[in-house]
Amino acid sequence: MRSDALANRDRVLAAAEEVFAEAGSAGSTEEIARRAGVGIGTVFRHFPTKQALVEAAVVRHFALLTEEARRLAGDGDGDGDGDGDGDGDGDGDPGSAFRGFVRTMVVGTPTKLALITLLGGLTEAARAASVELGAAVAVLLARAQQSGAIRPDASIDEVYVLIRALAHASGEPDVVDRAVGIVLDGLAHRR
Repeated sequence: MRSDALANRDRVLAAAEEVFAEAGSAGSTEEIARRAGVGIGTVFRHFPTKQALVEAAVVRHFALLTEEARRLAGDGDGDGDGDGDGDGDGDGDPGSAFRGFVRTMVVGTPTKLALITLLGGLTEAARAASVELGAAVAVLLARAQQSGAIRPDASIDEVYVLIRALAHASGEPDVVDRAVGIVLDGLAHRR
């Protein structure tokens, strides 16, 4: 696929994520095209059905999170030091990386859930992307635990329960943000 076609596809998926998160099933392909700055024909050329568009948006959502988790864990910079900065000096803070990523997941979970609801559950492609994300988050958690920043008895399953619970919290954004901080403090390793 040409680079301009890839860029159009990515803009369409980003717009779809926004529109479906805001409007649910009432989100229109016309609005998606408008926000992406493309014609409706471009949307349908890449995604012949609304279902295909939603599935691709879910997969993209998971893939972007996976990429970020891997970068934070040091798997994406190629220098082997695990700090993600590419300089080989290993000065990254795994605890801060983990805490920041949990915050990112909490903020993104409502959008993910809206997309999955529209999709009618996880398809094979979405499930595979979800498994990849879980593996990347598990590495991020393990690095934070090995550094002594996060309690060693916290499992990835427990972390996911906390993320889902926080994502469903309602209230003022600053109150929810403080609640996330309290939960993250509870995950901190007590020496």
